Amino acid sequence: MFGLAFAMGGAPGGTAGPAGGMAAFQQVIPLVFMFAIFYFLLIRPQQKKAKEHKALLESIKKGDNVVTAGGVHGKITSVDDSIVTLEIATGVNIKIIKSYIAAVRKD
Repeated sequence: MFGLAFAMGGAPGGTAGPAGGMAAFQQVIPLVFMFAIFYFLLIRPQQKKAKEHKALLESIKKGDNVVTAGGVHGKITSVDDSIVTLEIATGVNIKIIKSYIAAVRKD
C-alpha cells in the first residue's frame, strides 16, 4: 500500500516545480481536441437534423403524403397539436403521434 502511495506522490519535498503547470496544460490539450472532434462529427450534425425534423413537423398540413418512422405511407386527413390522422387505404384511418412522421413525399 505504501509503495502505491509513494509512486503517486510528486517530487521529493512536495513541490512540482515550474514545469508542473506546463505538464497539466499538456494533459488538457488532448481532451480539448477530443471534445472538438465529437462536437463537429456528432453533436452538431445531430442538432442540425433535429432542427430540420422540427421544421418538417411544423410544415405538414392536411392532404400531404407522408411516411412514418415505421414505414407506413399515408395521406394526412387531419392535424392536431400532437396527433395526426393518416388515411392509409380508402376508408382506413389511423392516428399517430406527430413526431413519428419521418418524411413528406412529393406525390
